[in-house]
Amino acid sequence: MTVDQFTDDAHWQDRTEHLIGNAGCERLAVARILVVGLGGVGGYAVEALARAGVGQLTLVDGDRVSRSNRNRQLLALESTLHQPKTAVLAARVHDINPACRVQLVNQFVTPEQMPALVTSDDFTQVIDAIDSVDSKVALLAAALTSGIPVASSMGAGGRLDPTRLRVTDLMDTQICPLARAVRVRVRQHGFERGVVAVWSDEPPRPAAARVIGSISYLPALFGLTLAGGVIQRTIARV
Repeated sequence: MTVDQFTDDAHWQDRTEHLIGNAGCERLAVARILVVGLGGVGGYAVEALARAGVGQLTLVDGDRVSRSNRNRQLLALESTLHQPKTAVLAARVHDINPACRVQLVNQFVTPEQMPALVTSDDFTQVIDAIDSVDSKVALLAAALTSGIPVASSMGAGGRLDPTRLRVTDLMDTQICPLARAVRVRVRQHGFERGVVAVWSDEPPRPAAARVIGSISYLPALFGLTLAGGVIQRTIARV
């Protein structure tokens, strides 16, 4: 590494520090974030966390990149086709911030495995970007049981309007069918509030041939909004 390269690397977070101060950057550097689900939403969430300087990311997904992912997923390229999403995203994170510690769980974690996953490290926050209702609810319940702040993405598919995004407690969500199903199940676990939900109040368009349509930008907005909340909560903590 040349002197110029070293100097450039040492100052890559200057713009962030100008905004949130050295203390904010230090809080991000010691944050340990668990992200479950690395698709259209989760991939963009990880991107924002890495660029903000989060010090440790645990990335969980058992899927591989497919051609149908390329319309909306950050990690989906012709060059990454068929590669594990965890590996592709880990390489990207290290290219952004070589100091970030990245732990990979290259599998689909079952509902029964969620409590062990959530307690496998001293996570400071959890991001849920899972599609499956059973696994999503199990992750939320495990985080709530452990007292770890958790933010969850509701349905991003079947929608087009970026101005309809909302951020509320899960129990205050409306319209979204996925949110409705998750609310009911989380209550069955004995929890009423505590999940930060990113959702849209735009009614979803009907699925065509049982496939929910998606557009390039909306899952990205969900993921970036999730990450933005995690970052703000991290730098605001005492």
